[in-house]
Amino acid sequence: MNNQYDADILKAATLLQQSTSAVALTGAGLSTPSGIPDFRSPDSGLWEKHNPLVVATISAFQRKPEDFYDWIRPLVKITADAKPNPAHTALVTLEKMGHLSAVITQNIDGLHTKAGSNTVYEVHGHSREVECLSCGRVDPADRFMAALVDTGALPRCVACQSVVKPKVILFGELLPFEIMQNAQAATEQADVMIVAGSSLEVAPVSELPWIAKRNQTKLIVINYDPTPADSFADVIIRDDVAKVIPAIVSKITAFRK
Repeated sequence: MNNQYDADILKAATLLQQSTSAVALTGAGLSTPSGIPDFRSPDSGLWEKHNPLVVATISAFQRKPEDFYDWIRPLVKITADAKPNPAHTALVTLEKMGHLSAVITQNIDGLHTKAGSNTVYEVHGHSREVECLSCGRVDPADRFMAALVDTGALPRCVACQSVVKPKVILFGELLPFEIMQNAQAATEQADVMIVAGSSLEVAPVSELPWIAKRNQTKLIVINYDPTPADSFADVIIRDDVAKVIPAIVSKITAFRK
C-alpha cells in the first residue's frame, strides 16, 4: 500500500469513528464486485441488443414491454444469484458499531438488505415485487422472474393479464416520494456522508452530497472515476469499494482495542 492510500484510509476511519449519524450513498459500483454489471458501461454486455437509456424508460415500457424484458432478462438471473460482497457487510458492521444511521442506495438488487443493513432507502426502487400498471395489483417477483429467465415468457398480471413491471424506477418516472424524503432527512442529519460506487450523474439523488456539504457534513468519496462532488470532498479514494470500506472498518475496529 502506498502512503497516500494509508493516510486516506486513516482519515476516513477517523471521521467515521467520531460519527454517530453517518449515511452511505451507494451506486452501481458497490454491486459490481458481486458480479452485477453497471448497465451504464458499454462493455457490460447490456448494450448489445438494446440501448438501456431507451428501453428502460416508462414510455418505452408502456409501448413495447417485450423490449424491456428482452434487455433485462440476462440481468434478472445474475441479480437473483448475486450475494453481498465485503463492501455490503462492512457497512453492516459500521451500522452495528453505531456510526452509520442509514444507507441510501441507487441500486435495485436488494443486496444491502440481504447483507443485513437495517435502514435502507432504495431511491430507485427494488426488484422484489412486480406491479400492474393497469389494475394496481402488486405481487412478489420471484415466480414471474423465474418464468422469464426459463422461457422468456412476459410476466403478466394474475388479475387482468396486463404485462407487469418490476417495482424499479424507470427513466421518466418520479422517485418514491416518501423514500426520497427520508433519504434527504437522513442526509440533513448526517455528520459524515460516504459516497461509494456512484458517479453522481443521476438527479435528484446526485444532489444529496451538496445538501450534506451545506450542513457542514464531512464527505468521503470512494469511486474509481471522478465525481462532481470531488471538489468539496474531505477524502477521495480511487479504488475498489469492496477493499476500501472493509479497510476503513478494520481501522475503526483497531481504534477500539
